[in-house]
Amino acid sequence: MRILVIGSGGREHALAWKLAQSPQVTDVFVAPGNGGTVGGKLANVPVAAEDILELVAFAQKNAIGLAVVGPEVPLVAGIVDAFRIAGIPAFGPTQAAAQLEGSKAFAKQFMIEEGIPTAPASVFAEYDAALAYLRQLDGPVVVKADGLAAGKGVLVCNTREEAEAALKQIMVERAFGAAGDRVLIETRLAGEEASLLAFCDGTTVVPMLPARDYKRALDGDGGLNTGGMGGYCPSPYLTPELVDEVTRRVLQPAVDGMRRRGTPYVGVLYAGLMLTESGPRVLEFNCRFGDPETQLLMPLLDTDLVDIMFACIEGRLASVPIAWKPLTSVAVVLASGGYPGDYEKGKRIKESANRRIGELANQRVSPSLSTVYRLPSTEVFHAGTKLQDGQLVTSGGRVLAVVATAPNLIEARDRAYEAVSHIHFEGMHYRTDIAANVRVSESANQQIGRSPLSPFPSPFTVYRLPSTDSAYAASGVDIDAKMAAFRRMRAAVESTYTPAVLGGIGAFGGQIALDEVCLHDAVLVASTDGVGTKTMIAAAMGRYDTVGHDIVNHCVNDVLVQGARPLFFLDYIASGKLEPDVIVSVVSGCAEACRAVGCVLIGGETAEMPGVYKPGSFDLVGTLVGWAPREELIDGRDVRPGDVCLGLPSSGLHTNGYSLARRVLGDLGWETVLPELGRSVGEALLAPHRAYLAEFDALVSAGVRIKAMAHITGGGFPDNLPRVLPDGVGVTLDRAAWTVPTIFRLIQQRGQVSDDEMYRVFNMGIGMVVIVAPEDVDAALAAVPEALVIGETTAWDGQGARVRL
Repeated sequence: MRILVIGSGGREHALAWKLAQSPQVTDVFVAPGNGGTVGGKLANVPVAAEDILELVAFAQKNAIGLAVVGPEVPLVAGIVDAFRIAGIPAFGPTQAAAQLEGSKAFAKQFMIEEGIPTAPASVFAEYDAALAYLRQLDGPVVVKADGLAAGKGVLVCNTREEAEAALKQIMVERAFGAAGDRVLIETRLAGEEASLLAFCDGTTVVPMLPARDYKRALDGDGGLNTGGMGGYCPSPYLTPELVDEVTRRVLQPAVDGMRRRGTPYVGVLYAGLMLTESGPRVLEFNCRFGDPETQLLMPLLDTDLVDIMFACIEGRLASVPIAWKPLTSVAVVLASGGYPGDYEKGKRIKESANRRIGELANQRVSPSLSTVYRLPSTEVFHAGTKLQDGQLVTSGGRVLAVVATAPNLIEARDRAYEAVSHIHFEGMHYRTDIAANVRVSESANQQIGRSPLSPFPSPFTVYRLPSTDSAYAASGVDIDAKMAAFRRMRAAVESTYTPAVLGGIGAFGGQIALDEVCLHDAVLVASTDGVGTKTMIAAAMGRYDTVGHDIVNHCVNDVLVQGARPLFFLDYIASGKLEPDVIVSVVSGCAEACRAVGCVLIGGETAEMPGVYKPGSFDLVGTLVGWAPREELIDGRDVRPGDVCLGLPSSGLHTNGYSLARRVLGDLGWETVLPELGRSVGEALLAPHRAYLAEFDALVSAGVRIKAMAHITGGGFPDNLPRVLPDGVGVTLDRAAWTVPTIFRLIQQRGQVSDDEMYRVFNMGIGMVVIVAPEDVDAALAAVPEALVIGETTAWDGQGARVRL
């Protein structure tokens, strides 16, 4: 078989190198190629990658059996469509599918519609409007040119001044030409970057090994963005569990979304990711192999690349097993002086012993450094090189990618930089921190083998500082993390204190002086409850502050129905692995909710229980103690048939029914924005539980005599209203008296849940029912305008339903 590889960079050299290893292949032509894509089965073709008609003509004339497109420009221009029309198999997405890279605005809207997690962004076509928007923002942003800009159109800005300069550079100075006709102003994400590429056949997605590339030009992530200055693979930050998550939440939804639009995605889909505290977020989609990721991946691929590509083209990827070598690769890119800005070309590339690398260029072998120096497991993939008068010279910004493989990361890094030390050209610069300071997690000098649960090898040598808690830490409990969280949450907790607090956070037990807050003959009312599986949605979305409000407000309402005002609260958080950022966020939410209702967050507990809770999961429970004068307790004993039921609207599901909601809505993706909700599914479900203390105070101040109150939680109306009714009294509610919020209708429709079950599980938009005498209704509605008359109490003989809906 004869193959045509289109492109001239290090990516195309790596692809041609790998394809040439297939026994099915006799010749690999590279158009236009570079100084390294010659020798053996490889030969250059002097046709530009953007000259689609000429490339198709060459393929027809030379009996090409497969065209492999490397760069994004011809893909976005429709080169795959042209090859297909000519009857030549081509690996890559069509022009319509390649919009995922061709337009960042299209990709952002696509991600929002498909519920793919990404950073918030706004799109602008006018400079003045973009500038005005930018000046309203606080915090760092990223300014992106909408179109293709050779990997340089993304400007990461630390300050507003930098952002305004970036906007001017793109839209006024036209640094990237027509690519800057529109811009995206995007929230800057923090975390570890990672890349995950996947083979796709329009339906099936098979992820490759996760890689990490370095975009900035200088050490320490300084300087301008580049096409990539090196990287390593596999990335320990993108664990097998995270790979599964990214495949499920990012890659598969993208392929499914393109198929639904009638533009099936075939080829390689590249997800550039930021691994944030809230989970993986997509920075960008690319519609092709990455560079330098391809140079990292190809030496590790242990399956014939030709077989994989035809399986993608023919829609049978699921039937082809893809194997990877249990090795690590490290790539260091050598760039021209001045890159990514202006740079000179034609600089002679030499080896340290003053022998020309290009001496081998006229032989039928590739002029790679591993051949010259015979360094073990090292390849040099050419990018910006060409042969000129028999010598190898620079012809681009990124010149060479030196790639080494080894059983572990440190050895691979050492090999790569050893090879780099043998290369020289005038102005050459490279990063010296590629694969340095990589996070590690096992005992010193212990190599992690292949996980039996994952196809991904994890060959990383690891170091750990001595710790007095090493044995306990090895069992999964991190005391240092707990203490760090304690120190960080202390200020939030103490912000709730009043003069009545005698001993709070840090003590073995909280102390509060009752004579500071309670009247004589007061009754203490206590409630304990939990947030339940709502925590699973919070964890999936990385939104932890709202559940702190949930647990406090739930308990506030539970004591409020008995006429008690909140006095103090204690929280309990249990997890499989204690994450200080999560704990601090949850407790800060508790403290904020306590301050809102005048309650003291007097203490709490965190428990780390590996083996009991799965990693990433947690449970949240709270206990609240309130007080009320004995004569003001509300116990429902005075409720009579004919009293009126007032409904106070809820803010959503509150803290009940989430197991059903997750089962019914989970396949939508928590980040999916639904027009009928006006926000994402996850945001709608995470709406904090509402507290009704302000409404209670308004009713009391208006002189309304409250006979009973029912907090509508688990069990809905049928199970909660009877808890406050005396014998012989029932309730009839009018469902038409209020509008059921959309989120409940969505759950009912998608889950095909009956009306009776919905009203038994959920609050259906009414979080609290207040029962008053008929003569107090007008005063109550005036005091709380959002209250609704939703029913009345009736006589009940013990037969039939006590609560009729």
